[in-house]
Amino acid sequence: MQQPSPLRRVPVQRRSAQRLARILDACAEVLEETGYEGLSTRAVAGRAEVPIGSVYRFFPNKRAMAEALAGRNLDSYADRITRELADPDGPVAWRRAMDVVVDEYLAMKRTVPGFALVEFTVPAPRESRQANYAVADRLLGLLAGRLGVDVADERLRTAFLVGVEAADALLQLAFRVDPDGDPAIVTQTKELLRSYLGRYLGGEEAPRGTGARTPEGPPPGAEPHLPA
Repeated sequence: MQQPSPLRRVPVQRRSAQRLARILDACAEVLEETGYEGLSTRAVAGRAEVPIGSVYRFFPNKRAMAEALAGRNLDSYADRITRELADPDGPVAWRRAMDVVVDEYLAMKRTVPGFALVEFTVPAPRESRQANYAVADRLLGLLAGRLGVDVADERLRTAFLVGVEAADALLQLAFRVDPDGDPAIVTQTKELLRSYLGRYLGGEEAPRGTGARTPEGPPPGAEPHLPA
């Protein structure tokens, strides 16, 4: 699901791109200190040590600025997963891939300024949030080739969306219980993802070229079918 860019203009020169990065860094720092309600374009301009006109050159308001930060967070999240799963020797075991997806999110939640407040979207009513669609599609596109599944399979796309929504709710709970993320809830989140996605992704390693598993899966109580 393609989202419109929050940027008024996309930087084309290196100096302009560096200034935009400084503004977003400052936005993250101000968010960390004051929360979303305390965020303002003037505060960000002061923290970034740029004229406020430079902020308005890129963003019409603080919401657009926070949306751009959320988009950068998603890009960074995808880059972290890509680096962690880099393996020149062959496909990636899907259970390991799911663990990396959760672990890199936890690492960003614990260490990246402002991430706990905007993550991949700005604060909004739950019913109007669309960020998890973008996260699910990004993860599927990122992992499809490594897992040997078909990125165009709509059932798998829906499965990834359901997995992201479920993990999001559980990990938010983990951080409400413990500021560092309750380990027991994190473990249960990983178990839930393995159990649910196992019916689509199959055994420890999805065979290349076979696509996703059908949603019916094995009958209850049956032993899972493993690839030969």
